[in-house]
Amino acid sequence: MDLTSTLEHDVVALETAHDLHVLVELTAPDPTPGGGREPLRLAVVLDDSGSMRGHRLAAAKRCASYLADQLGPRDALALIAYGDEARLLQPLGPPDPAATAAALASLFANEMTNLSAGWFKGRDELAAADDGLRRVLLLTDGLANRGITDPSQLTALAAQAAGQGVSTTTIGVGQGFDEDLLTAIADAGGGESHYAEGADDAPGIFAREFGDLATLVAQNLTLELRPTAAVTAVGLLNDLPVTATAAGWRIEIGDALAGQRLRLVLALHVPGLTALGPTRVADLVLRWVAVGEEVAAHTATHPLVVTGADPDGATADTPDATVTEEVVVLLAGRAAGAARERADAGDVEGANDLLDEHLARLREVAARNPDSPSLEASIADLEVTAKTLRHDGYGPRERKRLHYDSRGLSRKRRR
Repeated sequence: MDLTSTLEHDVVALETAHDLHVLVELTAPDPTPGGGREPLRLAVVLDDSGSMRGHRLAAAKRCASYLADQLGPRDALALIAYGDEARLLQPLGPPDPAATAAALASLFANEMTNLSAGWFKGRDELAAADDGLRRVLLLTDGLANRGITDPSQLTALAAQAAGQGVSTTTIGVGQGFDEDLLTAIADAGGGESHYAEGADDAPGIFAREFGDLATLVAQNLTLELRPTAAVTAVGLLNDLPVTATAAGWRIEIGDALAGQRLRLVLALHVPGLTALGPTRVADLVLRWVAVGEEVAAHTATHPLVVTGADPDGATADTPDATVTEEVVVLLAGRAAGAARERADAGDVEGANDLLDEHLARLREVAARNPDSPSLEASIADLEVTAKTLRHDGYGPRERKRLHYDSRGLSRKRRR
């Protein structure tokens, strides 16, 4: 992994307090020509409760069949269904499309949604594997209403499994599922969380998930920020887990795909530099596990340096356009989350006002950076969200859009 940092302002005035934005960019290596990937161990856990009856269940079957067709001989697939209880349809083993098709034919609609039982069985199948990338793919269109239903217990279990090498991705279908629960499980479980507005969207999500897993080159990325005495406060604009350490703060980033660039923005408060020239204000320590034909842990350390100058020299420093762009996009993502909270409280007008305010800021920055696809995409996403709230009112579909849109804008930004 390659780590670079860019300050929005390289030069700051001496004896003056400053809030500094720092863009941290992580670049994953390209795949080695002719190199192999680590084998995949996947447990597909399908909700077959009563609400899945019909086209949703048919789409779920297509998802599982797709994976059975795509996996190679070194991979392994397990198939679990859950309704009132969990049922192991196909134990973890080499992919066999014919066997998967036969197992899927036995699916039937139940009354309840015992999500925890389905997840447990998927986890247990993968726990028996002693190699490969292990992930539960959990698909549901409903609420957890049997077995363990407490969100804190479910997320704690997902986090525990992730610590043992079994991650969890969640796919919510339609309007009846609990998006807060599914995203919390995925976040704690080290996987991804997806929204399939319609059942026909689910197979495409499975295809993307498989593509990501097949090109995974690094897992368990963490970035530790170790500030010096020159820094008195730290923040992170991305919506990622942050925990305090003895030396500073640790950010949980997750996975990286081959050739991918991940962007984070740190906010540092510097009360005032006292010396002219470069001053180290923090160290960044990146840790990750490289995966592929060989699995190995790595660490890299990177200093953050700010240059102190007299006030006239500092005034001449112009902000870095790339950092400014990233800041406004991440703040727009946070605003989308805050707009959802306002709409939940019944203040839809206030939600739209907040989105409009950040749309105006995005457009202002885009006018200075007309060739930025990131700004264009962010503006388009917020415009769709605002239009939906304004014309269609606020209901489960709009809430889910706001929830997943804000996550997409404010988490680990991909390039």
